[in-house]
Parts: sequence; structure tokens; C-alpha cells
Amino acid sequence: MWIGENPANANAPGVLSQGAYGPKVGVPLILDILEDAGIAASFYVCGKDALRHPESVRSIIEAGHEVAHHGHSHTSPTSLGPGEERAELEDGLRALRDLGADVVGYRSPSWEFTDDTLDLLTEHCLEYSSNLLDNIVPYLHSTHDLIEVPISWILDDAPHFWFANDTWEKTIRSTREVLDVWLPEIDGIARYGGHAMVTMHPMITGRPSRLAMLEEVIEHLKRTNAWIATTREVADYARANGPLELRRTARS
Repeated sequence: MWIGENPANANAPGVLSQGAYGPKVGVPLILDILEDAGIAASFYVCGKDALRHPESVRSIIEAGHEVAHHGHSHTSPTSLGPGEERAELEDGLRALRDLGADVVGYRSPSWEFTDDTLDLLTEHCLEYSSNLLDNIVPYLHSTHDLIEVPISWILDDAPHFWFANDTWEKTIRSTREVLDVWLPEIDGIARYGGHAMVTMHPMITGRPSRLAMLEEVIEHLKRTNAWIATTREVADYARANGPLELRRTARS
């Protein structure tokens, strides 16, 4: 991420060490939690991260989790030309598939598209996208044979926990504050029959206190009898069952 957004960070080991925490510490600890909970998750991986940390990606695949596409260099498609966007997609796919990943989903590094993105995804036989914020149920794109599995900033760990020393305006919230945001939103989505996409980064949620928060979220979902699934499974369900409707009158 740090090099994709600022190439000068290639010579900043302190900055890069923030990302290195993910594959070195965060991913193994998260995999342990998921194994203990008996659930599968989706990991969106950049191609260059797979090339740098192949053992981490293999451990995710071997544990039975989904690996999906997250760009090659974590560069937003909106900052690339058409040929560059194609190369990013193809290089990332190659890196992941060379490690044995069965890649069918895509999440843009910026949750943003160009006019070419959906064409490229269908051309390369991807089956779903998880990038847009316009619904709380999955749906089929009107112009492409792709299921969209919507996301939201409210259920992403980065807006709550992100810190970068280029500005001191970003604060680090407590896990209790974030749980007070996440759990009511998850329950609210459930009341309307929607799908709650919780987005976490191993270098952020992989910190010890936040791992405990992750366990609390999983326990809450299990207590409420939620279906916990990979994004691929959710997309497959949406494709098999047609357009999903929200409950107009919320009920538990």
C-alpha cells in the first residue's frame, strides 16, 4: 500500500514495517482465530504482496480461506491508463494463481472503478466485485455478468484505527468505541435482511487488542445465528437466488 501510493516509501523501512506486520504477525494470529471459530473468510491480496510474502498467502489458502484480487501494486485504477489498468489486473491474477489461489473476486485498492474496470473483470472471467457502497444486499450489475457484494466505510477498520505520521489529525479509536459502532450497524443490517460486510486489514486488526475485538464480533454473530460466509459464497448465493429484497418493515 505505502509504495503504491508513494513510491518514495520504498526507501523508508520504518513506514514499510507497518505493512510488514500484517504477513509476519497479523495473518498468523487471525488465521488462528478463524480456525478456532470454525469459519472461513475472504482475503483480498495484492499481487506484489503475494510475490513478497508467498508463504503467507499459501497459509491462507491451505487453511481453506478465499483469496481474491486486490490489484497488483495497490494503485487505484483511477490513476492508471487503460493499458496500465489491464496490466495491474493481469499481473495480480498471475501472482495469486501461481500460488494456487482460485481467484473469482475483485476489490479495487481504492474501492473505485474506471470506465474499463467492469469490462476487464468480465473479460478475465471474474464472478463478483466488492467495491460499491450503494446497497446492503448483493445484486447483479445491470450491464455486466458480475455480482456486486457491497461494502461500507462504517464497517471498515481503517477509518477508525488508521494512523499515519504524515499528519497528526488522524486519531486511534478504542476497540470499545469501534464495537459501539459496528455491532449496532451489523444488527441493523440484519433487521432489514441485508448482508454485513466487515472489512479488516491484518496490519490493523492484527494488533492484540483488536484481535480480541474480532473475537467479540465473531461471538456476537454466532449468538445471533448469522450466516458467516466468504464473499464468494455470498455472491454465489445471490446469483442462484436472484435479486434480494430488503425487508421494508424492519423486524428481528
